[in-house]
Amino acid sequence: EALNGEPGVYSARYAGLQKDDQANNDKLLRNLKGIPLTQRTAHFHCTLALVAPGKEDLVVFGEVPGVILEEPRGKNGFGYDPLFYVPELGQTMGEMSQEEKNKISHRAAALQKLEEQWEDWIKNE
Repeated sequence: EALNGEPGVYSARYAGLQKDDQANNDKLLRNLKGIPLTQRTAHFHCTLALVAPGKEDLVVFGEVPGVILEEPRGKNGFGYDPLFYVPELGQTMGEMSQEEKNKISHRAAALQKLEEQWEDWIKNE
């Protein structure tokens, strides 16, 4: 939130036109330099939408709240995972195993909501 929504939908290309995780992380850390940890809140967000002719759109989302650390921790995952600290679990996404990450991920949360609403949406004319 200290960056007014950055990197947002441009997270993969935050540092330039090419996807470069290290450059993106470096830019994020530069832009947050001097910002206290209490103001470095962030979230991973995933929105899924299903659209079909004659039907109301089905839109669901999932989020994982976190904090951006001042230096990376962990070697797992990709992108911002080593900087994205999940306070309730006491570790970064980069420190979690793939199984742990999959249980709490923003994508998993969105897919769970989609699964819960899918059948009703299909039946509704």
